[in-house]
Amino acid sequence: MTNKSRPPAAAAKLTPRHFAVIGAGIAGIACARTLMQAGHQVTVFEKSRGAGGRMSTRDSSFGSFDHGTQYFTVRDERFQLALATASNMVRPWSANTVRILDELGRVVSSSLPSRESHWVAAPGMNALVRHWAEPIASAGKLKLSTAVTRIEPDRLSPKRWQLHTEGEGATASVQSGFDSVLLAVPSPQAQGLLLSSQLAKPMQTAIKKVSVAPCWTLMLAFPQAAQPNLAHLGPQWNAARSTHHRIAWLARESSKPGRSQLERWTVQASPDWSERHLEDDAERVKAKLLKAFTEVTGIRVEPPFAQVHRWRYAQTTEPLGKSHLWDAKTNIGVCGDWCLGHRVENGFISGLELALAVI
Repeated sequence: MTNKSRPPAAAAKLTPRHFAVIGAGIAGIACARTLMQAGHQVTVFEKSRGAGGRMSTRDSSFGSFDHGTQYFTVRDERFQLALATASNMVRPWSANTVRILDELGRVVSSSLPSRESHWVAAPGMNALVRHWAEPIASAGKLKLSTAVTRIEPDRLSPKRWQLHTEGEGATASVQSGFDSVLLAVPSPQAQGLLLSSQLAKPMQTAIKKVSVAPCWTLMLAFPQAAQPNLAHLGPQWNAARSTHHRIAWLARESSKPGRSQLERWTVQASPDWSERHLEDDAERVKAKLLKAFTEVTGIRVEPPFAQVHRWRYAQTTEPLGKSHLWDAKTNIGVCGDWCLGHRVENGFISGLELALAVI
C-alpha cells in the first residue's frame, strides 16, 4: 500500500493515568490542574492544613498577614493567561517601596524605581492557589494534613507506586495505585524523600547543587493606630528593602488591596541572620526582630500582637537551572520554584512544564 492510498491514522486515545502530586504550593497545584485538564486522575498530598505553600496567609484577631510571599510579578505569557482565570482576586499593589541603607532606619532614596508591576492576591496571598486547587478539592483529591514519608513499588501492581503517609495524630496509612509520583516540595524535602525511598539517584545528585536559605518572619499588629486622626504609625512608606543586619524586608499589610485597614506589619529577616539563628527559641527571635523593627521604622509602641514564623526553606540562592526533573522510566518527577529561582512565577512554570512533559 502506498502512502497515498494508506487511510489516515486514527487519533491516539488518551489512556488516563493516576498521578500522585506531593505538595500543594503553586508548583504542585499548577502541575495537578494541568494533568486534570488533560483527562488524568490526580491526587494531591499536602502536609499542611491548606493549599498555598509559601503563598500563605496567617489569620489573627487583628487581621491577616502574608507571612510568606509578599507579592508576585508577571513575565511569562502562560502565567498571565492563568491569572486571567482569577482576575477577580488578583490586584496591583502600589507598594511605595523605599531602600534603607543604614542601621538607624534612614531612607537613602525616597522610592525604588519599579521595572514591573507588583501583584497580590486578595483577600490574602493564599487565595490564588486555593482558587486553582478548588476543582481538586471538590473531587475529594486534595489530601490535607497528610505527609508522605516513603515512596515504594505498589505491592499489588509492581509497575505502579504506593505512598506511605502520616496524617494528624501520626495516623499512618498506605495510598496505592499511582502510575506516577511527582514531587512539588522544597528541594531538601524532595531530596530527603527520594533518598529515604532509595529512588532516582540521578535526581538526587542533580538536586544536591540547589541551595535554599531560611527566613524568620515577624508579624506585628498596632490597633491603636485606628484612633481618630491617626491613620498609621511610623514611616510614610509602605514597604522597604533593608540592609539592616537582621532585617531584609518590611511591609505594611494594610497598604495591600483587599486587606483590613488596621495597622499591621510583616518583617522578614535576612537570609544570613535567619541561618545563624535558625534553631533559636522563638521568643528570643521575636525580641531581636522587634528591636530591629523599632530601629528601622522608629515605631516604639508596644504591639498588642507579635508572632514569628520560621521558614526553613524560603529563598533559592542556587537554583537547579532547569524547569523540572522527569524520569520516564520510573515515572518519577520533581518541580518547584527552586528549579528556576524563587519567584511565584518560577513555581507556576515549573509545575506547568513538568505536567506537559509527562502527558
